[in-house]
Amino acid sequence: MKLARAIHFDDSDTRVFHNPARTGEWCISGGFEFSNWSEADLIGKARQAFSNGWMGCETFGRTSFVAVTQIEPQEHGAIAQLLAQHFVDIYGAPSVEAALNVAQEEIDQMSELCADHAPNTLLTVARELTPAGVREAYRVIEAQDADITQFAVHGSLDEDPHHH
Repeated sequence: MKLARAIHFDDSDTRVFHNPARTGEWCISGGFEFSNWSEADLIGKARQAFSNGWMGCETFGRTSFVAVTQIEPQEHGAIAQLLAQHFVDIYGAPSVEAALNVAQEEIDQMSELCADHAPNTLLTVARELTPAGVREAYRVIEAQDADITQFAVHGSLDEDPHHH
């Protein structure tokens, strides 16, 4: 199963997001945070989080880029728990048990998004408010288009550097 981790090329996320995600933390779209937003909410750093932010599952901060990576089943279970707890703490879910299904759905949705992409593929998200609600679009940046050596999450690319 694949999911995506927050990655940073520079410190821009620390400037554009009120609460930046930590490098390497597992991420989901986190679009649910904006489900009741209106144009009036979209100001300053909040607008940036809405427009282009993935949500980290540990800090619940935002990141502009995520990299597709294999995830182990036990890690998957752990982030579902963290997310469910977040729903209790922030959104008033009655219990972690009650929130686990929703947390699981969020992670599954992200996993589906990552499923068809090779490890280290970068993804960005773009959201806009429409009359029908929040619309999300995703952009894929193939690993070979970017200089992956600068930010490989882990593992190595088994390529001959002289072969082009």
